[in-house]
Amino acid sequence: MAVLEKLRGWGIVLSILVALPLLLFIIDPSQVIQAVESLSSKYDVGVISGKSISYADFQQEVDRFGKLHEMMTGSSASSEEAQKQVRDAAWQSLVDKHLFLKNAQAAGINVGLAEMSELTRGGESPIISGNPAFAGEDGSFSPEALSEFVGNLDSDASGNMKLYWDYVQSAVYTAQYYSKYNAILSASDFENPLMKTRAIEENNVTSDVDFVMVPHSYVKDTTIVIADAAVKKYYASHKDLFRQQASRDIEYVVYQVVPSAADIDKQTGEFEALQEEFASSDNLKAFLQRNSDRQLSSTWYKEGDLRSVSREVDDFVAGNGAGAVSPVIRSGNSLFAAKVTESRSLPVSADVRYIVISGDNAQHRADSLVKALRGGADFQSVAVLNGAPGSVEPGVQGTTFRYNNIPEGLESVITAKKGVPYTVSVPGGAYILEVTGFGENATLKQAAIFEKEIVASQETFNAFYNHANRLSTLAAGSVKNFSAAVDSLSKVPNAVAATYAHPMTIYESTDSYGAIDHAKEVTRWAFDNKPGKVSGIITVGNNSFFVVAVKAAHKEGIAPVEEVAETIKNRLYADEYSAKHAADIAEKIAGKSDLNEIAEALGSSVSSQSGISFATLGSRQNDPKFIGAVAAAKEGEITGPVAGNFGTYVFKVTSRETLSHYTEDDALQAREQMAARKAQMLVPVMMDDADVKDNRARFY
Repeated sequence: MAVLEKLRGWGIVLSILVALPLLLFIIDPSQVIQAVESLSSKYDVGVISGKSISYADFQQEVDRFGKLHEMMTGSSASSEEAQKQVRDAAWQSLVDKHLFLKNAQAAGINVGLAEMSELTRGGESPIISGNPAFAGEDGSFSPEALSEFVGNLDSDASGNMKLYWDYVQSAVYTAQYYSKYNAILSASDFENPLMKTRAIEENNVTSDVDFVMVPHSYVKDTTIVIADAAVKKYYASHKDLFRQQASRDIEYVVYQVVPSAADIDKQTGEFEALQEEFASSDNLKAFLQRNSDRQLSSTWYKEGDLRSVSREVDDFVAGNGAGAVSPVIRSGNSLFAAKVTESRSLPVSADVRYIVISGDNAQHRADSLVKALRGGADFQSVAVLNGAPGSVEPGVQGTTFRYNNIPEGLESVITAKKGVPYTVSVPGGAYILEVTGFGENATLKQAAIFEKEIVASQETFNAFYNHANRLSTLAAGSVKNFSAAVDSLSKVPNAVAATYAHPMTIYESTDSYGAIDHAKEVTRWAFDNKPGKVSGIITVGNNSFFVVAVKAAHKEGIAPVEEVAETIKNRLYADEYSAKHAADIAEKIAGKSDLNEIAEALGSSVSSQSGISFATLGSRQNDPKFIGAVAAAKEGEITGPVAGNFGTYVFKVTSRETLSHYTEDDALQAREQMAARKAQMLVPVMMDDADVKDNRARFY
């Protein structure tokens, strides 16, 4: 029976294996192999140095870094930003393993066992010496603390300590390779004294210039014709300029569900009925738990703090005393009512030192320790001997809490007595707190805010869905039908939603469509379908209905000449236009040796600019070709015409000055910045050379 179950599980695979020889009689074998490889690679997260990184392999690395993140921060990577950081760290570790380390070793770099022992055991690596896990009581690196950590690895049943130690050793190992590789790069970047002297001179020489500039025309010169042969020639010799990501040209219509006028009226009436109960309630916490989207908070507010909720709510709370209740306030698609519960003159900040007590009987132990502190025990000694691991940094007196940024449950620090230790119970333990100082006073208020979002009813939801379904039905999967349907529906007045097609070029990483975020399902559909196809209804976030048409597909790599021909034509046209423009101007000013005469002949005027040097190249106001020509021109002589990016120039350098503002220190700083830039580009250049494929956007 067990064998039968296994065969059933292999049924699909066996059928493929049986069918494959039959297919080979009908289809070119190379096509079958190509199709299988294509199907396989589609589910790879990437390719590094020729090694395919499967989704399972990558997810295993993500899980490892996710666990490390939780260990080091105390919380799981729940936010999208935290998850992205974990995925980036996992990807970088794979790039280091399969690409960088191999390239470094191929360059003759090595990190041996003895070197690793010295880097880790002796704290020679900053990754070790700066790690708080290996710090002593004074906060600095402690070999004893490191030895104790390593000695406890085998006794840690959870395996977390070993996981962390393996990560630390790997980080030290990889960092040493980077250090050595960057040292080789720095040593090879040689600059002789002549090069440095020239750089200083060029940056210190400034020129004052009188010039005439005739701007390029925006009107197309029809006498300039760019032949197809010229386009192909340029393309053949500049293919690397046309590398592109895989992309899709799409059009989409989105119907975003919003409450109808009837929904707003009905829910406003229900809110108004509850507002009376809110105003008279003796248990606001219970009322808000039952009825409100926003729960009761003990946060203190100053004027302006509630603007993020609603300007009207902020104005009401700021302008009224304790007990005041606002009328119903509508802001956007939300309804509010506010009740001021406290209004006091209080400090805007409190300097607090604290001890975290965790484990069994935490509150009881905290109460006992507070008695000792009030009896004269040293706060720092009590903290070091009794504080939870990682919560107490010896020598640090505490922290400053702002009135509106106090951890939940610790709001009492604003109203506590200075210099009197006390306890606060929190989930999983307790805090011992002592306020050591206060900031200036201000009028602070606490308020209960009754909030309810106005949501679309099922009837409204169905109306939007039916509108999207009508477009999808008329399109019938065809771009031609889609365009006709959009045109037809856009002309029909509709009380629910307008029909408008949005053109867009998307990439596999595209996640946002206008104001709608987290719409990756739209992107995935577009990349899974060929040009000419139209989707059914794609629902995003339960309130947005998309209908998508794929207009064109662009493969990753070098774009075909047909796709970039227009871009090349424009570039070649600009070059030919500039040359022709300069030639025309040269003909008009032939024989003239005065800038005013030249300006008159060109229908322009003479302008002046001072302080032109290579240092002004980065300015958007200056034409780099003009600046380069000024640097090379002889003083006192008319130069030009010079074909620039924005126009054609005729100029005269009226004076030059050699300053000393650009020093050897500036030159050294510029070289250090360049070296840092090269170090940053090290791995990207390696990845480009190895043709690394990063397909993570397909999956996340």
